[in-house]
Amino acid sequence: MPGQYKHLARAFGAEGEHRIYFVTKHKTAEIPGVTRVTYAMPPLDGPPLSHRYLSLTTYGVMQGQQVWRVCEQLKRNEDFVPEVIIGHPGWGDMLFLRELFPQAKILSFFEFYYRASGADVGFEEAVTNDDAARVRMKNVTNLLSLEQADWGICPTQWQRSLYPPEFWPKMSLLHDGVDVQMCAPNPAASFTLPTGQVLRPGDEVLTYVARNFEPYRGFGTFMKAAEIVLRERPNLQIVAVGADAVSYGRKAPAGKTYRQLLSEQVSLPAQRMHFIGTLAYADLIRLLQVSAAHLYLTYPFVLSWSMLEAMATGVALVASNTKPVLEVVEHGVNGLLADFSSPGDVAQKISQLLDAPDGNIAMRAAARETVVKCYALEKLLPLHMQLVRELAAGNIPPPVAKTIETLSAPGQNPNAVWQG
Repeated sequence: MPGQYKHLARAFGAEGEHRIYFVTKHKTAEIPGVTRVTYAMPPLDGPPLSHRYLSLTTYGVMQGQQVWRVCEQLKRNEDFVPEVIIGHPGWGDMLFLRELFPQAKILSFFEFYYRASGADVGFEEAVTNDDAARVRMKNVTNLLSLEQADWGICPTQWQRSLYPPEFWPKMSLLHDGVDVQMCAPNPAASFTLPTGQVLRPGDEVLTYVARNFEPYRGFGTFMKAAEIVLRERPNLQIVAVGADAVSYGRKAPAGKTYRQLLSEQVSLPAQRMHFIGTLAYADLIRLLQVSAAHLYLTYPFVLSWSMLEAMATGVALVASNTKPVLEVVEHGVNGLLADFSSPGDVAQKISQLLDAPDGNIAMRAAARETVVKCYALEKLLPLHMQLVRELAAGNIPPPVAKTIETLSAPGQNPNAVWQG
């Protein structure tokens, strides 16, 4: 909580005329006008509960059961029967809500459909038959959620194209939205490092942001590219924001973090390579506002908010030439694209930007314009809210879906549209 629903929950909560319950495992988040309902997972210690192909499904069933139980209490104790159920079904939370609330309309956030080829799996490693079978079974919860949803949203064209085509007609292309008023250039911004050093616009600063430092977000390439550019650019400061856990893919071996493993392979001057952990959102935006260049790397996977937020602040961007980045970034127009697997190419593109800061004015402006035109919260949030209202009224398909398909177009790259 709030995840993908930060803006939507706040907006409906602010209206003050709805009964809104946010069911979550998190116990600290608060949203005015929204009642938090928490649940806990039972201990998962002990031997596997099922075949390893079904581990994700088993966990999803257990999580869905916990959500079902707390929602059943709401129905019994508070006489609460929702008109619309909105949620991310990927981890099983919504599996059994159709049976509990048969009249409610279900709006699901469809983020990623697993494939054994053409996406994250097999991007850097060969895929075995065992891998392919395991990945296929990861979609069990996905498919059950697709079947029961009245409507769905998906944030990028490429992510939607991963889903079976028969479900596309009830999936709107609708990004969560970026607050382009907050995420905007600020020539008066400053950011203070833990060392006390103050960074300002015009300083030679490279930023890298990830929820966790891990292969899915190109951390290995980043570290090796950082070694190159720090060696070549004595005035460069690199600021890396993120944690040392793993959100996606395999854990680091031998109980180490990927940062520890990569630090053993490269030599980085501690006084100019800053790992500052996670930041409050306002602090993150201030850091992006002082950045001279921002690096975003990803497997063909879910597109991070941070890339669009960086573009909205007018940072000169280097990004990996991977899907769905290619849907947003056109090389030389609103950013530079680099080979995900080549630290040398990444380093060269970073230096290209840093060597000519005045020459990047048009590119930075185009980056912001891409987000303002296609991903601005002020445009997308009303569409999202109207979608919820029309579903609550029983309109399926919701009439606003046609408007959404017209207005929530992809970014400025005309060569990156996927149809599966």
